[in-house]
Amino acid sequence: MNRPELLAPAGDFEKLKTAIHYGADSVYLGTSQFSLRGKAGNFHDDELKRAIDYAHNNGVNVYVTVNIFPHNRDLSDIKEHIALLRDVKPDGVLVSDPGIFMLFREKAPQINLHVSTQANITNSESAKFWESLGASRLVLSRELSIDEIRRIRDKTSLELEVFVHGSICISYSGRCYISSLLASRSANVGECTNACRWSFALMEEKRKGDYFPVFEDDRGTYILSSKDLCMIQHLPMLVRAGINSFKIEGRMKGINYVAGVVKTYREAIDAMAVDSDYVVKNRWLTELSMFSSRGYTTGMFFGNQPDNDYNFDGESYRMTHDLVGVIYETYGDTAKVGLRNRLDCGDTVEYLTPGYEEREFIISSMKNEKGENIRTARNQDFIFIPVPSKVRTNDLLRRRKEKMSVPG
Repeated sequence: MNRPELLAPAGDFEKLKTAIHYGADSVYLGTSQFSLRGKAGNFHDDELKRAIDYAHNNGVNVYVTVNIFPHNRDLSDIKEHIALLRDVKPDGVLVSDPGIFMLFREKAPQINLHVSTQANITNSESAKFWESLGASRLVLSRELSIDEIRRIRDKTSLELEVFVHGSICISYSGRCYISSLLASRSANVGECTNACRWSFALMEEKRKGDYFPVFEDDRGTYILSSKDLCMIQHLPMLVRAGINSFKIEGRMKGINYVAGVVKTYREAIDAMAVDSDYVVKNRWLTELSMFSSRGYTTGMFFGNQPDNDYNFDGESYRMTHDLVGVIYETYGDTAKVGLRNRLDCGDTVEYLTPGYEEREFIISSMKNEKGENIRTARNQDFIFIPVPSKVRTNDLLRRRKEKMSVPG
C-alpha cells in the first residue's frame, strides 16, 4: 500500500518542532495576515526562513498558507508576500482564491500551489480545471464521501489531500459568515471567533411542529457545534481511494495535542505501510482521547450521518491529561525540563516517548537550576529530574487528570 504523507499543523515555532519531533512528514504554517488561522501564534516574515530551514534540515516539507479571501486592499501586501515566499522557498503554498493563484503563477511560477479546501473542490471537472491551471495538489472539500473521492482520483493525476483529524466547522468547507454576522470578525480573512461553539437557542415561529433536534445541558445547546473528525480506523480506505496526504487540523491547539495526534497517526501510517491487515490498536484510540475534543465523528466520508453522530451534545468534551513540561536536554539518566504546570515530588507522570506508552513514573526527586533539592516547582520553572533511559530531548511529560475514555 502506498504510504501517504502525514501533514501536521505548525501554529508557531514550538509546535513546528513538536510536529517534526513526533514524526510529521510535512507541516503547514502561515503568517497572521494571510492565513485563515490569524489568531494562532503564527510566524513573522523574518521567521519564515528560519522555520523552513529548520524543517528542511530535518527532512520535512513546509507548506505556507495564503488562503484568505482577499479584498482589493489586500492585493499589494500579498504581492510583497509572494516575493518573500519566492526567496524563502517553501515546498508549497495553499491558496483558495483564483486571483491569488494566478498572481503566484505570474510572480513565482517555481512555487508548487496547493488548492485549499476553501475552494470547494467537489467534483472531477473542478479538479481538472485546477490541474489545467498548473496546481500541484488539491485539498478536497470536506463534504465528499470516499466514493466521490475515488471518482475524482480517476480523473486527475494531481496529489489529493484530505483532513483526517481535528475540529470541523459548521460551514461549507470552512467558508463561514457566522463570526462576521455576530462579531464583525470574518472567518474568511483569518479572524474567526468560533461563534459556532457559542451557546444558542433555536426558534422558528412560523413552522409549527417542525422541530430541529436540540441537545441541551445546563450550559446551553450546541446545535452549530460539531464533533471532531477522527479517521484513524479507516485510513486504508482513504489510501485505496487515492489520497496522497493525511492532514491534521490544529494550528490553534497546544503542543500536547500536536504531539499526541502526530505520534498516533505516524504509528498508524507506518503500520499500514508494512501490514496489509491493518489493525487499529486500542492504545491509539486511548491516546486520541487524552486531550480536549468534542467527541469524534467520521464527518461526511461515509455520507450524511445521523445528527447524534455529527453534532456535539455538550457531554462528550474530554481532556484526560494535563501537559506538565517539555524535555529541554538529557544528560544520561537526568533531564532538564521546562515546566508548563505545577509539579511536586511524588507526582505520577507519563512520558510521551516511544516504548513508554501507557506507563507511569513517579517523580522521586527534583533540583532547581542552582542544583538545590526542591519539593515543588511551578509553570515556567526549569528543573532537573531523573528520567528513564529512552526519554529524548523534546519529549513531553503529561499527568493524568481523570479516568480515560476511548472514542467510540
